[in-house]
Amino acid sequence: MLRGPNGVLTVLVAFAIDHIVGEPPPHWHPVVWIGRALSATRAPWPDVSPSSAFIRGLMAWLIGAAASLALAAMACRAIALLGNLGSMPWPKIIAAALLGVLLKPLFAWRLLCEEVAAVERALADSLAAGRRQLSRLVSRDTAALTATEVRESALESLAENLNDSLIAPLFWFVLGGLPGAALYRFANTADAMWGYHGRWEWAGKWAARADDVLSYVPARLTAALLAAAALRCPRGLRREARLTPSPNSGWPMAMLALALDVRLSKRGVYVLNAEGQGAAAQHVARGLIISTRAAWWAVAVASAAMLPLHFHA
Repeated sequence: MLRGPNGVLTVLVAFAIDHIVGEPPPHWHPVVWIGRALSATRAPWPDVSPSSAFIRGLMAWLIGAAASLALAAMACRAIALLGNLGSMPWPKIIAAALLGVLLKPLFAWRLLCEEVAAVERALADSLAAGRRQLSRLVSRDTAALTATEVRESALESLAENLNDSLIAPLFWFVLGGLPGAALYRFANTADAMWGYHGRWEWAGKWAARADDVLSYVPARLTAALLAAAALRCPRGLRREARLTPSPNSGWPMAMLALALDVRLSKRGVYVLNAEGQGAAAQHVARGLIISTRAAWWAVAVASAAMLPLHFHA
């Protein structure tokens, strides 16, 4: 894995592409490929016992994870061979930039910001339009949500996906290179598609637990970065974070709720910062500003982590 200035270049190239260009076309997007593969694996399964469903889900997850790791490792190997051509620095610089191109599709910060901002613009037209736009972001039923609840859901998605769509992939890239980021993106996509209750509860248990493990540290890091971006270290974060069913998503959501002093909730499931204000248009705008600052902090921290440490006696 590239380290030092070339590793920093990889991170910066990936974030610059995201900032300037956005997402690649679907037919070139590895996360789209992962989603299609997961759908194809799941679709033909008949109704089976919970234990059989768990084993099938585990095996399918392991095969998908191995494939993601192998493809990313092969790409890294090819790029490493390019970087070793000759003694001049240019091959290594080109290799670092190419690695950044491959890293970019494994996170999607610009798209998330655009989708959250679009919810507020749609609400300006009508509540029905805001609900329809929100349905692109969340899996919950939006048909009966009030305007305040639409904004709450948008802010919750912004906070949760700041972790899932940017900070966690960067965290695993720093630790494990492109294979680490690819594994996280596979695990997170598998959890989104399989890791919910209902018919696929047992088949998706492994996917859900794997995502919980891989997101544990990044989710808390996301909360810390949001606190730094908001210049606040509110009390009660741990208490509020534990109110959500997920062991991880509550951390960034609770931190954003406290930073904005708004109430964030999901009917019948949780209420974060219950004494906060009702979410309004200015809170969505402020939430985007704070989250964007946190994203830039994340890139800076990831870049610094790519630099080697030197100790002198």
